Amino acid sequence: MTEGVAGPTLVLVLAVAVLVATGVTLLLERSLTRILLGIILLGNGMNLLVLLGGRAGGAPVVGADPVARMSDALPQAMVLTAIVITFGLTAFLLAVAYRSWYLTGSDEVQDDLEDQQVVRLAERNELPARDLGGEGPDDDPEQVDPPPPHHRPQGGEPR
Repeated sequence: MTEGVAGPTLVLVLAVAVLVATGVTLLLERSLTRILLGIILLGNGMNLLVLLGGRAGGAPVVGADPVARMSDALPQAMVLTAIVITFGLTAFLLAVAYRSWYLTGSDEVQDDLEDQQVVRLAERNELPARDLGGEGPDDDPEQVDPPPPHHRPQGGEPR
């Protein structure tokens, strides 16, 4: 390290570890709201980790300081880009969670029927049947999902 420049403190490293661990734990839940919170925490933890990777120093403007004492502008630019990407992903997951709640009344992610078929085939060590295609939408035997039930507001029959 250069003299006069301190590295990342233990508090910041622990903050990264807590944010990432909590985010990963929330990502493994079945609730879309918890998955959303996990994405947000994981994104913030990774942004802090990237910022810790840059060196501290003066403004990265040519002529303001000697080149050896300038801070690295790349981690800052990467974090700004990651913030925008995390915001877009957050908006998308909010829309998915709202749509799930509107259609089913909950935001829980249920096991898909096709996923259950794959698990059964894996337990028997079999391969799934090959899809040759060519069927119409009403004749396709692989379309096993029933249509989603419509969400009815609390308090009785729809008007």
